Amino acid sequence: MEPQFLHIRVLLGIILGLAITTLLKGLARFVQHPGRDRIYWVHLGWAVSMFILLTHFWWWEFRLIHVHAWTITAYAFLIVYVVVLFLLCTLLFPDDIGDYGGWQDYFQSRRKWFFGIMALSYLIDFIDTAIKGSIYFESRGPEYPLRNLGFVLMCLIAMRTRSEWFHRAFVVAGILYELSWIYRLYDFVD
Repeated sequence: MEPQFLHIRVLLGIILGLAITTLLKGLARFVQHPGRDRIYWVHLGWAVSMFILLTHFWWWEFRLIHVHAWTITAYAFLIVYVVVLFLLCTLLFPDDIGDYGGWQDYFQSRRKWFFGIMALSYLIDFIDTAIKGSIYFESRGPEYPLRNLGFVLMCLIAMRTRSEWFHRAFVVAGILYELSWIYRLYDFVD
């Protein structure tokens, strides 16, 4: 295993671990204090979605072992990407929501930040994939750019609308699509 990769993997693992810890601690609140705040299932759906994205990234990260020459640009984009994922988790579970009327009020009031940062994560992923070269980019298939652009578009809509129907449909469709995407990418033996 390349020494550079080991070094890079440690920092990525720390940030990813903090993001997962943030999600799990946030979810544990609902068990620890079941009657304190009314649960908003769209918010919980995005927490589940983030957990799926984080575990997907952690699995994908293992493939970085095949990268033999690291550039500071590639390294920086990976770090920025995991920091953005961590920020999304902290937006889902702040230290205190006492200023809000519950999780629905909190989530709706922070939706512009949450979905704006989520859109940014898909753009960063797109740029990171392009940095790795045209062969790598093309290996992702024609669905990859459509997937990322689709999520960016949906995030931009989610930033602007309070429609409960839209937010419910988006989180459910997002989770189902991401699970399908992961299965189609990785459920095979090399």
